[in-house]
Amino acid sequence: MEKPVIILGAKGIAHPALEIFNSHNVIVYGFLDEDASLHQKEINHVSVLGSTEDDGFLKLIGKKCEAFVAVDDPTYRKYLVKLLNERRKMQPINAVHKTAYISTDAAIGHGNFINGKVSLGAGASVGSHCIFHSGAVLEHLVEVGDYVQVGAGSIINSGVKIGEGAFIGSGAIIVSGVKIGKNARVGAGSLVIADVEEDTTVFGNPAKKLD
Repeated sequence: MEKPVIILGAKGIAHPALEIFNSHNVIVYGFLDEDASLHQKEINHVSVLGSTEDDGFLKLIGKKCEAFVAVDDPTYRKYLVKLLNERRKMQPINAVHKTAYISTDAAIGHGNFINGKVSLGAGASVGSHCIFHSGAVLEHLVEVGDYVQVGAGSIINSGVKIGEGAFIGSGAIIVSGVKIGKNARVGAGSLVIADVEEDTTVFGNPAKKLD
């Protein structure tokens, strides 16, 4: 990667994303964030330049700069990805930590955040704009949709399918072959031994639906 990067968002995963790009000797030109109170402040010596919709900076993306969307909230993340797709005709790049392991035949889309010690096993398939926190393990043949977030230390066993927009809390374990529905939520530390329906929240050991 030769072009510098503009990071959209200056909170949440923005700081570790900066660290990832720094570790690959990729220049981060600056951050853009909707929160005006952050403008002109610095994160590890890199400035928050202005708003995420500032055309003065956005026009650099796709020409002189790449972009990465560092926003935890899936709704706002989707909005910013759509903005880049429509106004700049480009996809955000991936931010992959040096210590992450990605199998040679795993497939990943665009704009994913893959932090340190994450492991993607053989034949795993990951969509776009997902967030994988430190130490998450996805075994072989796992399938992950777009905009999924997997918490630190979670273990996703072989053959699991996770639908778009699902959230897996830190330290959760999903046993082999389970299906996690679209926009479902799995609480931190839960053990999931059965399928989870769309838009459902489960928690516990074994995980049960919350009313």
